[in-house]
Amino acid sequence: MALSGCLGPAGAARVQSADASGDGTLKIGLILDNTGKQDFLNASQLAAAKLAVKEINAAGGHKGKPVELLPETISEDTAGQARELAAAKADAVIGPTDSSRAPGAIDVLANAKIALISPANSASGLSSYKSGGYYFRTSAADVAQASVLVKLARDGGAKTLAVVYEEGRYGKDLSTAVGAAAKQAGLGPVAVAAFKPGQAQQAAAAANAAAPDAVVLVARNGAQGAIAELNNAGVAGPKLILSDGAVSQYGSGLGSRALDGARGLLPGTFPSAHFQAELVSVDPALKDMTFAAETYDAVNLAAIAAAAAEDDAGTSIAARLISVSGGNPQTADGSQPSGGSTACTSYQKCVDVLRAGNRPDYDGESGPINFDANGDVTAANYTVFGYGADNKATMSGSETARSGGS
Repeated sequence: MALSGCLGPAGAARVQSADASGDGTLKIGLILDNTGKQDFLNASQLAAAKLAVKEINAAGGHKGKPVELLPETISEDTAGQARELAAAKADAVIGPTDSSRAPGAIDVLANAKIALISPANSASGLSSYKSGGYYFRTSAADVAQASVLVKLARDGGAKTLAVVYEEGRYGKDLSTAVGAAAKQAGLGPVAVAAFKPGQAQQAAAAANAAAPDAVVLVARNGAQGAIAELNNAGVAGPKLILSDGAVSQYGSGLGSRALDGARGLLPGTFPSAHFQAELVSVDPALKDMTFAAETYDAVNLAAIAAAAAEDDAGTSIAARLISVSGGNPQTADGSQPSGGSTACTSYQKCVDVLRAGNRPDYDGESGPINFDANGDVTAANYTVFGYGADNKATMSGSETARSGGS
């Protein structure tokens, strides 16, 4: 992914408060960019956005007027979708899903002064992408899971660790973060070995030669082949910890009991029964709810930010998102604003907080958000999975990773 922006301020430069300039109607757009095998992801995000807008309007909308969800299209041309949404006078846009397509959307929407909140982008480099302060995401960066991967190793009794990673930005960044987290956690020397997809034999042998208590596999496309090679080298079952990109229902695709006792994680939390029922009421055909919570929260945050600013313009929304998410916004002189915040779990409750003269701290279906100065969440939730003898994963718990960001 090319991460060179063409805008002025860096990603960490948040938009300052501005005079009201909206047209009085809050318009929210969606960028749905999933095609082919991933097209099922569109339905969950669309249902979540519709649900959020429905609830917001039931609570009175924005300044007494209904919030509009602009008509959606599905295309991998995110820049084209962004231009269409800008032309439709969107004030905030939710999406895209694919991190590699985010720069095209950011460049268009930031130049148009429209807030962009992705429910799914996880590439670490996006934290410093030049958005002029208009880009946020309710999903965590890939590297946020590093501390959780290390915790899983320690919880299993490991005192030494090896990391086997697939070459590429995802593998390199996350393996470096795992090494740093392991050092901070007091684990012994960390052996690190890289591989290309389909060529993991040497890396697996190097990991086994280090005789670690646990091996963290950081991979995506090459994960299945790497697991097979690790098994061949003598590393299997309880010793293996899989990053989010490596977690899958492998079943008979691997040798018998290859993953028995292994653990892995996926970002996000399992939707509550109530939230699932509400989503199905919007789309009865909905089967998968991936990114639904993050999308729902993104829409609510945009509306709460508009309510806090008493303005629907994209600049006003972007300027208030850190504050209403529970983050620590800075004033123009770099100081922290006075006064505490009050936790709230819905648009209605957060508006009630505003009416009481307090600052809302929205904690949604995906958990606490607390945007930092880069527009990243500072509390990342993960679902932990354990593998059985059939090489299939089942949910076994949850973990939260917290950054030191403001």
